[in-house]
Amino acid sequence: VQLQASGGGLVQAGGSLRLFCAASGLTISDKPAGWYRQAPGKQREVVARITAAGGTIYTPSVKGRFTISRDNAKNTVYLQMSSLKPEDTAVYYCNVLSLVGGYWGQGTLVTVSS
Repeated sequence: VQLQASGGGLVQAGGSLRLFCAASGLTISDKPAGWYRQAPGKQREVVARITAAGGTIYTPSVKGRFTISRDNAKNTVYLQMSSLKPEDTAVYYCNVLSLVGGYWGQGTLVTVSS
């Protein structure tokens, strides 16, 4: 099982990025998934989660700016990030939950300059 996270990079404040989490060896269509982030010196925190049915929840600091979505045909979860702020700088990780446990991607770095 592999979760390949990509799409991170350097962007100016106010800009946008789209993160991708492509799964292989695992069908994600019937599983909850999410994005987490870990800033330097801080604990990993949940950013957004999406249920198998498409329901979504967001941490308050990103609500209205980030959108999590999934394309089951492509076995991929996305995180569209807009109006980025320097405090969004972190390594972003995708996560998929299954009956046997959770799977994590390798992380993709997002750096927002002021």
